[in-house]
Amino acid sequence: MSVTEDKLAERRALRGAAQQKLLAFASLIVLVIGFSLASPNFFQVSNIMAILQAASVNGVLAVGVTLIIITGGIDLSIGTLMTFCAVMTGVVLTWLGMPLILGVVASIATGALCGLISGTFVAKMKIPPFIATLGMMLILKGLSLIVTGTKPIYFNDTPGFTLISQGSLIGAIFPAFPVPNGVLILFLVAGVTAWILSRTVLGRYTFALGSNEEAVRLSGVNTDAWKMAIYALAGGIVGIAGLLIASRLNSAQPALGLGYELEAIAAVVIGGTSLSGGRGTILGTLIGALIMSVLTNGLRVLSVAPEWQTVVTGAIIIIAVYADQLRRRAAS
Repeated sequence: MSVTEDKLAERRALRGAAQQKLLAFASLIVLVIGFSLASPNFFQVSNIMAILQAASVNGVLAVGVTLIIITGGIDLSIGTLMTFCAVMTGVVLTWLGMPLILGVVASIATGALCGLISGTFVAKMKIPPFIATLGMMLILKGLSLIVTGTKPIYFNDTPGFTLISQGSLIGAIFPAFPVPNGVLILFLVAGVTAWILSRTVLGRYTFALGSNEEAVRLSGVNTDAWKMAIYALAGGIVGIAGLLIASRLNSAQPALGLGYELEAIAAVVIGGTSLSGGRGTILGTLIGALIMSVLTNGLRVLSVAPEWQTVVTGAIIIIAVYADQLRRRAAS
C-alpha cells in the first residue's frame, strides 16, 4: 500500500470514528428524550443523579478496559476484580483498622497487581487474553468469597468512606446541582487516561500494539513489558471502581461483580473502540457508559421486568459488536 493510500485509509478510519461518536451521542439524546416522554419520573434531578451515580462505576470500569481493547485484547475479569479490590479495602479499613487513605491505596494497588498478573499471562505466557482473563475472573471470584467467608464487609465504622462516592463537593457549593463525587472521580479518571493515551509513550504504544504488534516488536520495542504495563494501569483503574462501588453500597459484597464486565465492554464498543484494536477514545467510552446507564435506569423507571432488562442488554452487546464489524469492513 502506498503512502497516499495509507493516509486515505487513516482519514477514513478517523472519519468513521468521529461518525460513531456522533451517532452514539445522538442515541444518548434520543434515549433521554424517549424515556422523559414515556415517564414524568425519568427527567427529575434525583433520577438524573442516580443515572450519573450508576454510570460512575460502569464508566470507570469501561475506561480501564478501553486501554486493553485498544491493544487488541480483552479483559473478562474486571467485574470480579472490582469486587476483590472492594474486599481488600474492607480488610484494610475494617478488619485491620487502618486509615482511610491506606484503604484507597490498597484498592488501587490490588487492582494494579492483579492487572499485572493478567498481563503476564497474556504477554509472557502467550495465553490468549480471553482465556487468561476468564481464568482470572474465576480466581478472583473465589478469592473474594474465601477472604470474606462469603459474608459482606460493612464500612459503618469508617468515617467518610461513603463520601467517596455519595458525597457531593459540587452540591456543597451549588445545592441545586448535587452531582455525586463518584461522577467527578469518573471524569477525573477519564481525563487523566485520555491524556495518557494522547500525550505519553505508553499511550502511543497502546495504539501501536493494537494496530500491528509484530511491527512494533521488530522495531526493537519490548512489547511484553509495555503490554504488562497497560494491563497493570487498567487494573489500577478498576481498583478505583472497586472503591466507588464499595462506597456506594457502604459494603464490600463478595458475590457481586459478574456481569459488570459485559456492560463495560458494551459501553466501550458503543463508544467506537474497535474490538480488533488500534482505535478508540475515552470520550466515546464515556458516552457509551452513559447510554448503558440511561437505558438500564429508563427500563427500570418504566417497570420493565429485570429479566427483560437483561435481554435488552444482551441484544445491545450483539448490535454493538456487529456495528464494529461493519465499521471495520467500511474502513478496509
